[in-house]
Amino acid sequence: MAQWTSAVGPAQLARLLTSQQERPAGPGTRRPPAYRALADGIRLLVLEGRVPVAARLPAERELALALSVSRTTVAAAYETLRTEGFLESRRGAGSWTAVPAGNPLPARGLEPLPPDALGSMIDLGCASLPAPEPWLTRAVRGALEELPPYAHTHGDYPAGLPALRAMIAERYTARGIPTMPEQIMVTTGAMGAIDAICHLFAGRGERIAVESPSYANILQLMRETGARLVPVAMAEGLAGWDLDRWRQVLREAAPRIAYVVADFHNPTGALADEDQRRRLVEAARSAGTVLVADETMTELWLDDDVEMPRPVCGFDPAGSTVVTVGSASKAFWAGMRIGWVRAAPDVIRSLVAARAYADLGTPVLEQLAVNWLFSTGGWEQAVALRRAQARENRDALVGALRRELPDWEFSVPRGGLTLWVRAGGLSGSRLAEAGERVGVRVPSGPRFGVDGAFEGFVRLPFTVGGAVADEAAARLSAAARIVETGGTVGAAEGPRTFVA
Repeated sequence: MAQWTSAVGPAQLARLLTSQQERPAGPGTRRPPAYRALADGIRLLVLEGRVPVAARLPAERELALALSVSRTTVAAAYETLRTEGFLESRRGAGSWTAVPAGNPLPARGLEPLPPDALGSMIDLGCASLPAPEPWLTRAVRGALEELPPYAHTHGDYPAGLPALRAMIAERYTARGIPTMPEQIMVTTGAMGAIDAICHLFAGRGERIAVESPSYANILQLMRETGARLVPVAMAEGLAGWDLDRWRQVLREAAPRIAYVVADFHNPTGALADEDQRRRLVEAARSAGTVLVADETMTELWLDDDVEMPRPVCGFDPAGSTVVTVGSASKAFWAGMRIGWVRAAPDVIRSLVAARAYADLGTPVLEQLAVNWLFSTGGWEQAVALRRAQARENRDALVGALRRELPDWEFSVPRGGLTLWVRAGGLSGSRLAEAGERVGVRVPSGPRFGVDGAFEGFVRLPFTVGGAVADEAAARLSAAARIVETGGTVGAAEGPRTFVA
């Protein structure tokens, strides 16, 4: 019986492998043999989760044709992977990916490191900051005071607590977008909201247009639902959306859903202007596409002179095109798993009805805590604290990178939590692997793309500052040297415990 659970076609694997561009070797640098380079490339794809464990690989002859190499090269690469524990084979069943015994299964998303690993590893994988105290503690205490009446009920509120739905609706109205509580559903974080939207609108095999690059965890969520992702390239730097490309994709591919982050885009930090928002909504309406606008970063402007455009839903007064997703997790704290959907009442009713077969509802105590923050002014003060911390971290990280890695290119965003960095011609996948060896965890660019795009990039979040940002940049510089030279970690470059 075959041990593989999925398959990777030769053309797909070839695209993923050829995306791993490396800097040309310098004088005296020895290039690895072709079979070794191929084995390393497949191993990196497995370690990053971009090729799943237990995925059947193409036959040797098929992959050789796709890569324009000899079958002997592919056979030697497969044998190397079998020796290292990254491939298993059985006559008649083919070969499938594996991980060596004792190795953790690779994550396909951007899971944070466990707290006990943070002493020796600087985690730049997760774009989340510690809670803005004392506001978390105050919010929980306020929620406990409000809890007794709810404790005498069944506790199931599929659409969310009425008080919180009304409060969120009031906040949209205050932003110039008249909203009724019937247009709000409270969810378990933004991920829960988008998962529900995808299941409602986009069945297996449906097309979903996504920005390229886009948020890695959302891309993986959409893949898991069986969607066919249609990437739409972002404009250069912080210029936002390329509307000509969007119009073409919406017209020709007719995706059921388009997912966008207009406010301090993750990972680039771009802020779409009002004209871009208006034109994208018009294009989506003409194509019959549901436009899902992710507003999780909308309150995280970091420079005082930033003028925020109207929300995307402000250009859809009939409410027939735009579905908006918000969350407390980025602006407040990732541990506060409260999100929401704003949409037409009939869409909300459909989402609520479908929820009976998913998670039933969102924890009451956390909803009460967010409602306390909204109703007391604590939210504004907590978010102001969050902005100040992120701004300080951004400036520290930018300064450290410019000192340690002057060849790396990036545009400094005016909000959000992430820096999108072109890594001086190096492979982001190989930097991520080398970074683990020297004590800095960083996600590679291809995690934020489709089919191997953005190999030359890494994403760096504004989660560390001061001396830790300096140390993170130094470790990234050490990782870059390893990738450039094809060398190994020396004693001076190994990970060391660092106390902030």
